Amino acid sequence: MTPTAGPAQGDHRATYREVLAEPRFRLLFSTRTVAITADALRITTFSVLVFSSTGSALLSAVAFGIGFIPQLFGSLLLGSLADRLPPRALITGGYALTCATALLLAVVRMPVAASLGVVALVSLATPVFHGASSRLVAQSLKGDAYVLGRSLSNIASAGAQVFGLALGGAAVAALGPRRALAVSAVLYLGCALAVRLRLPRLRAGENGGTPGSTGCDSGADGGGDSGADGGAVRASLRGAGLLLRDRTVRRLMVAQWLPVAFVAGAEGLIVAYAGERGFAPGRYAVLMGCLPVGMLVGDLLVGRFLRPRNRERLVVPLVALAGLPLLGFAAEPGVGVSACLLLLSGLGYAYGLGLQRPFLDALPEDGQGQAFGLIGSGSMTLQGVGPVCLGAVAAAGTGTGGAIALAGGAVVLTAGWIRTWHPRTSPASSPVAH
Repeated sequence: MTPTAGPAQGDHRATYREVLAEPRFRLLFSTRTVAITADALRITTFSVLVFSSTGSALLSAVAFGIGFIPQLFGSLLLGSLADRLPPRALITGGYALTCATALLLAVVRMPVAASLGVVALVSLATPVFHGASSRLVAQSLKGDAYVLGRSLSNIASAGAQVFGLALGGAAVAALGPRRALAVSAVLYLGCALAVRLRLPRLRAGENGGTPGSTGCDSGADGGGDSGADGGAVRASLRGAGLLLRDRTVRRLMVAQWLPVAFVAGAEGLIVAYAGERGFAPGRYAVLMGCLPVGMLVGDLLVGRFLRPRNRERLVVPLVALAGLPLLGFAAEPGVGVSACLLLLSGLGYAYGLGLQRPFLDALPEDGQGQAFGLIGSGSMTLQGVGPVCLGAVAAAGTGTGGAIALAGGAVVLTAGWIRTWHPRTSPASSPVAH
């Protein structure tokens, strides 16, 4: 199976139809969407299970976020495996591992501390198989097709999260939390089987292994150079160091991390804000749904109707759009205005599409898998840290409205920082010095 042909540079605008015509991307896209639904179902249901067992809101919140923060450590210590192991075995194994975890939580009545430990331990491996999957997508889609592939993934991710939350609520109500966890295990198992049966074995070099790695999906598809030199951790730390020492890569990573982290921190205060303002029960859910709806619409509009160079020129304005509406929370608006502000903020998330091509162009060919794992795990970790930090700010006396506004101000400042170095055109036509 050969990757989709397409210009790697220039201002060619791809279409969603071209992207979905690529079989490898279509498989990875569909299984990842189902897995995100399963993630939302598993995370929320596990949080409900912990709360029902302990009655502790704190432990319930820890259960909700315990799978996020360890991912950065997993990327730093194991990230090189995304480039060193056969991708089919790695992606299949990742889905099988999460399936086993959900099934274990559903069947075995462990102490809360033990169950939290299991989830945290498994999350260390998440950046590895996500990185391998993202690397295959980057190799399958070229030029603007890759950016639109990311756009489709963002749109599907937002929809899958909303559906997963709704499915989780229905499954818990109908089946109870443990059986609901078993439902998520079935979804993960389906993803593992689909990848194992439909993703082809890749010939040597097709998976982009690092020099010295086997790079061949042979025999039982479980081999590869998982550590023939005994230095997977050293290689991961070395690779992460090389990526972060590259000024262009580092800037593009931080630019993708910070706005999302600040907005996620604001999102984490919505429930408390609704409570402080005395909104009717359930209104917080409406407010929380506005951000992903805005994200979906923004990605669709920017990805579908703008040419690549225009997306890249609009990075700074879109980052500012993600932050400016949040400043309005300083006035403590009502439900209607708050919903509009959050919807507008979600539209700004489309700024990430303008950074995808420059980021891919800046990566070394033999370290793409680790880079994708690192940027994903860093984002997830900061999204877990953001609400904690802003919650502390709110508790210190600013109130939730003031803390949300502070997050918006931080996003606007980030836009100003990006403006000082972000090129007006893609590195393909105007290179950025490393």
